[in-house]
Parts: sequence; structure tokens; C-alpha cells
Amino acid sequence: MNRDYIFKKQKKIILKGAKESVDLDIYVLMNAIGLFDKKIHKLAETAEELFATLGMRNLSAFVGELFVASLAKSSAGLLVKNPHQDGYPDLLMMTEEGKKHFAGLTKNMQDKKPFSGFATGGIEVKATCGSVPTPAILSKKGLRRPDMGDQRADFLTGYDWKAHHRETNNLVAIVWDFFDGVPTIVGLFFGSNLKEADWGKIVHPKEGGGRTTSVSIMTRDGIKKMYDGWVAVLDDQRYIDFFNKFNRSNLIDRA
Repeated sequence: MNRDYIFKKQKKIILKGAKESVDLDIYVLMNAIGLFDKKIHKLAETAEELFATLGMRNLSAFVGELFVASLAKSSAGLLVKNPHQDGYPDLLMMTEEGKKHFAGLTKNMQDKKPFSGFATGGIEVKATCGSVPTPAILSKKGLRRPDMGDQRADFLTGYDWKAHHRETNNLVAIVWDFFDGVPTIVGLFFGSNLKEADWGKIVHPKEGGGRTTSVSIMTRDGIKKMYDGWVAVLDDQRYIDFFNKFNRSNLIDRA
């Protein structure tokens, strides 16, 4: 791992399944962050214009997908990437029952229904780079809004995660920022206690409007639940202070 992280002093997280729960060792998440870091840096070296080409919205989704792949690899077979691009959740839990169920679906991977949601559950992954003030607000202060590749640590005002629905079983939620132009995970959170009410009312696209898909934004109560389940944060006081201040608490520290 190229950067230092502070990990919560816990040995495991519990993944709630449809019929049974499974322990996931914290090392699996630690290793997944390291794998993600190696992959994203390799991409930055070999495809210089990739991040700019994707744009911020697509890049954030890409960060999430890359972490999904990293977590699947780190889990040594416990989690597999959902084979359907619109399936739910992103990672399928391979309990003994899960393996049997998955094996029975391999002949028809194009059918979305059995992969959304998957019978034994799994993990959904969301990513965000947080929010910063508008160019107009920053201009009044003599500042410039951070652009693609610029670090946002000193400008962050908030963060949330978005979904196309209001259901979540186990959620791994990421906050990322740029370091030397490369997306870097600065906070990783886990929650298995989110309710439908922790997601805002679904906003549907208006005819002729700019939004192309329906979206639900996590509420402040939902964000606080995820903060309470923090797993890792980059060892940088700016992010520690930001997460604590935004959630009006002091759970994250270097102790």
C-alpha cells in the first residue's frame, strides 16, 4: 500500500445474508485498498487521458467498480462480482448455498432477475469524491474551484452516496480524492443497518431534462450510520477532521 491508513480496531465485519451471516476479516478490506491503489496507479501510468476522458461522474463510478474487482480478488472466493451489469448487489456472497445457487445460473448469465437481488445477498459498493463550493462562491474568496486531478481536501463541504433505488443490504461506501492526479481512497465505511428511510425520495428524470436516470440520495441519518461504521481513513488530519466535523462526532482518531 503506497499510503498509510488508520484502521478501526476491529477484527471483522459481519455480512448479513438472506439466511445466514458471514464474518469478513478486516485484512480483506485492507488488502483490497492496496490492490485498488496498485491498479489505479498502473492505469494512470499507461492511460494518461483516461480520467479526464471519463469525467468526474463516470470516474467516481469507475472508482467504485475498480474497488469491487479489488475486493472480489482479496476475498479469495467469498465474494464474486455480479455477472450482470445491472444486477444487485455488486458482489455476491458465496456461502455454500450461494455457490450452489450461482452454479445453477451459469447457463443464463444474461437474465437479470436472478442476479437482482441475488438469493444469498452480498455487498453493494458506492463511491463519491464529496462536494465542494460552486465556482461563484470560491471566486468571492479569491479561490478557484478544484478541477479534474486537483486535490479537494481543503475545499470539501460535504459528501453523500447515490443509488437508483432505496434498498441496501451490506454497503461498502468509499470517499476518494486526487493525490498527484490519481484517485485515492481517503475513507472507507461499512453499514449493514441501513433502512429504506436512510435514502431520500427517488427523483425521476424529467422529460427533456439533464438527468438520465432515477436517483436517490442518502440522507444525513444514513451518512451518520455509515460514519459510525467507519473502517479506514487516510492518515491525513484534514480528512479525519472533515469526517468528524460533518458528522458532529469524534469517532475517528489516531489512537
